[in-house]
Amino acid sequence: MTSDDNTVNMKSRDGRYHHGDLRSALIEEGLAQLDVKAPDAVSLREIARNVGVSATAVYRHFPDKAALLNALCSVGGERLAEAFREAMDGAEDQRAAFRAMGRAYVKFALRNPSVFRLMMTQRPPEGDRNETPCATDKPFGMLSDTLSGLMPAEASKEDRKIKRLQAWSMVHGLAMLMLDGQVPRDEALVDQVIVASFL
Repeated sequence: MTSDDNTVNMKSRDGRYHHGDLRSALIEEGLAQLDVKAPDAVSLREIARNVGVSATAVYRHFPDKAALLNALCSVGGERLAEAFREAMDGAEDQRAAFRAMGRAYVKFALRNPSVFRLMMTQRPPEGDRNETPCATDKPFGMLSDTLSGLMPAEASKEDRKIKRLQAWSMVHGLAMLMLDGQVPRDEALVDQVIVASFL
């Protein structure tokens, strides 16, 4: 492999070899590590070993662990946005789409607890938000747009901001209560809690 090669022949977790994009392989291995350990315990060297490349190859894509964790957050944000899109596709109107997004948020958190917690704690460097968008920017832009469509046209910017915060607090609070074992992971309960009546 040359010094600027971005591909790798690697042994996957199921024992088969395949050829692919190294950066994507490193991210997938990072996500796999997050399934079994806390973000602080994620190891670039272990990721390199599991993918089948040298640590030097990893550092070409991710100069440090913070860079990898930011990339994992970005992937999490994309996957949450995709979960929102899929949930909204089957909705008959905007109110149903809003509820579907809330359910999708909680389900995403329960299926991806480590990535979800990481997304909610990682922040770009101060003053760098435009260059390094937050992982939640895209999905919450979608939430904001859906919520705006449900509010009166004359609603003020402040009212919209408060309603957006209320909506996020509702789904995030429920997700965290379920993740922490404070309430049962019950889909019927999710449906009962996530309503648009506060609008």
